[in-house]
Amino acid sequence: MATGKYSRVDGRKSSSYCSLATIVVFVIFCLVGIWMFMSSSIVPVKNSEFLSVETGNEVKQTLSRSDSKQFDDTSGDLSGAETREDGSGLSSKELGITNEDNSLDNLVVESNNEEKESQDSAEKNQEENHANESSDEKTESESGQKMVDEDDGKDRETNSRDRESNIETGEAENEGGEMKNKLHTESEESSDENGSESAESGKNYGVDGTADKLKHVGKEANLTEEKNGKNQDEHLELSADHNIVESKENNQASNEILPAGAQSEILTETTTQNGAWSTQAVESQNEKKSQQSSTSSKNNDHHWKLCKSTAGPDYIPCLDNWQVIRKLPSTMHYEHRERHCPDEAPTCLVPLPEGYKRSVKWPKSRDKIWYYNVPHTKLAEVKGHQNWVKVTGEYLTFPGGGTQFVNGALHYIDFIQESVPEIAWGKRTRVVLDVGCGVASFGGYLFERNVLAMSFAPKDEHEAQVQFALERGIPAILNVMGTKRLPFPGSVFDLVHCARCRVPWHVEGGKLLLELNRVLRPGGYFVWSATPVYRKGPEDVGIWQEMSRLTKSMCWELVVVKKDKLNNVGAAIYRKPTSNDCYNKRSRNAPPLCEESDDPNAAWDVPLQACMHKVPVDSTKRGSLWPAQWPERLEKPPYWLNSQVGVYGKAAQSDLTADYSHWKKVVSQSYLSGMGIDWSSVRNVIDMKAVYGGFAAALKDLKVWVMNVVPIDSPDTLPIIYERGLFGMYHDWCESFNTYPRTYDVVHADHLFSSIKKRCKLVAVIAEVDRILRPEGKLILRDNLETISEVESMAKSLQWEIRMIYSKDNEGLLCVHKTFWRPTEEPIKFAIV
Repeated sequence: MATGKYSRVDGRKSSSYCSLATIVVFVIFCLVGIWMFMSSSIVPVKNSEFLSVETGNEVKQTLSRSDSKQFDDTSGDLSGAETREDGSGLSSKELGITNEDNSLDNLVVESNNEEKESQDSAEKNQEENHANESSDEKTESESGQKMVDEDDGKDRETNSRDRESNIETGEAENEGGEMKNKLHTESEESSDENGSESAESGKNYGVDGTADKLKHVGKEANLTEEKNGKNQDEHLELSADHNIVESKENNQASNEILPAGAQSEILTETTTQNGAWSTQAVESQNEKKSQQSSTSSKNNDHHWKLCKSTAGPDYIPCLDNWQVIRKLPSTMHYEHRERHCPDEAPTCLVPLPEGYKRSVKWPKSRDKIWYYNVPHTKLAEVKGHQNWVKVTGEYLTFPGGGTQFVNGALHYIDFIQESVPEIAWGKRTRVVLDVGCGVASFGGYLFERNVLAMSFAPKDEHEAQVQFALERGIPAILNVMGTKRLPFPGSVFDLVHCARCRVPWHVEGGKLLLELNRVLRPGGYFVWSATPVYRKGPEDVGIWQEMSRLTKSMCWELVVVKKDKLNNVGAAIYRKPTSNDCYNKRSRNAPPLCEESDDPNAAWDVPLQACMHKVPVDSTKRGSLWPAQWPERLEKPPYWLNSQVGVYGKAAQSDLTADYSHWKKVVSQSYLSGMGIDWSSVRNVIDMKAVYGGFAAALKDLKVWVMNVVPIDSPDTLPIIYERGLFGMYHDWCESFNTYPRTYDVVHADHLFSSIKKRCKLVAVIAEVDRILRPEGKLILRDNLETISEVESMAKSLQWEIRMIYSKDNEGLLCVHKTFWRPTEEPIKFAIV
């Protein structure tokens, strides 16, 4: 026995003992192999939670290593407590992983180490185990692969019988490793699939694993803020208390962020209840949408052509319809200046003037504009001596004068208030109608007195006068005092102004002046600055006498007739009555009072009536009291809303207050900072569906003005908008708007297109938006997803840049940037004289 013992130490073996040892070793390895096979099958099932954590960490580590450049900005925006050492930007606490979870997670590694101990020395395995646990840069898949490689190396050092046992052991290890690698691969594929979806739309990173979706795309790739998708959701399932973590991804090109709080104001938020796993229905639906989007982007059905018309770059479909205008039986009442829309709205695009460039910014634009943007010189030749407009090199300049205020509009504005101090510009008088505005210098300088002026003039021989006004950044529309009512409600303007406006007020029973009476607020003023007021020629004297009789029969009070010595002109200022006493005392009912059934607010395509509406005397009715002074009237609900129900179903005053609060949050938290819009370059804005004017009210602190449009098929809330000290008009968006091309810097449409496309072609509406929107202007659209998708497709076909898309629960928000692109295909002939 001693000899045998010492013989083993010396390396000598007996034959019988060798055989016994071989059998024992073989049996041990078989048992170990069976145990490892059982362990690899049981552990993933029994401890699937821990494997899920391990897989999630693998994904994060892989992303942080391979895409570190793309995600550098993300970690930079998080505080130290929110950033993990592995670069994922998520702490263990945020993921719902406790110390206990981490210790259990280590069991997986330790069990693998035990497998190694059956083959290797304890000291070597401890060193390798320590290296695996301390390294943050290695993924679990790498360590699993290392184990297989090391096992293969050790196999070469054993005998043939041991090699058979190790093969069985290796198969068990590989089977367990393959399960891990499969999960790791699936996670990476999920990440890659979601990432490629964002990459298709621009320089944008994000994951879309839930129902909501936020994209920011464009040439400059403004910003991205999205919820983490499937990859992070797999970890977050571990904790019931911490199941959703949001991360922000800042683009290096922009520091603007769409706040998470704003998203709840943009659309109604919901919470996904499926945990970490998406349903097959959702996955299939998303894939179909992705394929459809890809197909539509490559094979777009919208083929645009230019409009070829006599008006060229100034084409206005409803005012340049020469096929109809030529057939008019009479033009005595300016019928040829009124709207005559084509039977089918055009879907062609208006060309740009040669040499067109981005408009001059406000307030410099009030004094000068680019000549090639409005290349017309006739008005400068005819009215240059009255300081309307002059050609100065590459600019058209506006000295601020007019026919009645050659020495400047500001002096003239002050002259009016000095004549009647009760006018109180910017306090009592806030909203003004300027008839026959010329280049709208009067309205342009009223901004310095906190007054909004709705200026209008026809498209007539005064070439491009309204276009000059709009290019200057001054509110104006094309309209004429003809046979139809103006597109405004009754009793809304605080003051109406006419300075040599060339309107024959006194003819045909004063029908045109009676239309001003309809839109003028009871107690409001009419400022008439014209030659009959201060000249003594036979024609002027005759007109003055006719006007005196007419205004007296209308019960207008002649407040003052005053001479402006600097400009050598005069003005007569009248005031509309605030009661019906004068009407009841008249000896003759001329002009007559309107029928009780005549609605003074009915204004769209309604023929003029030579009658007067009674003044409301009930204190609960609109018009019986003057609105609060500006700016209080903007936020104070009108007194006459007490007994009414609002558009959204609440009491009208509460409805209005809630609407204003909503738009203030949306504008401040999203529109001003989350869309990449440089609001210092924005001046002219139009809200295509204004409701209460909340969007315009929320922009009150910016140097912009908003044309609030109430569609003819929407609730008539335009009187409320005027009561708040804002302005607007009625319109049917199935027809062209009464403005020149390239008018607005921002076009805003809130749930308009989905309703309007039931009555007319959406492609024609988009063509109209393209017509009135300036190059480099923005369209902000809020609507259902179907409509958003349609408009997105058309915008892409127009070569517009998609700046932002946000969608949630069949509702969406889209912001697009118009470019200078124009089609080169054969143009479509329209309105050829």
